[in-house]
Amino acid sequence: MSQQYQCQIYVTLRPSVLDPAGTAIASGLKQLGYKGVEQVRIGKYIELTLTASNELDAKQQLEQMCDQLLANPVIENYRFELAPLSLLTGN
Repeated sequence: MSQQYQCQIYVTLRPSVLDPAGTAIASGLKQLGYKGVEQVRIGKYIELTLTASNELDAKQQLEQMCDQLLANPVIENYRFELAPLSLLTGN
């Protein structure tokens, strides 16, 4: 029997990779008067629904998706969270 999972994927640049967009936003925030901003890093948030036979299968599929398309493993890190939809909807 298959189960649907709600998945949240967070993709960020590796710490060693320069982030010019983050630098630009940090500069803009300081120009707007937010003097306490020290470092800004930009990332991606991806949400999807996945059908899999079990949680392990869902995690394996997410790993493959991230490695093949959703993240660039050379310059980005990723992490994900997943929850069965039945737990989220109360069914």
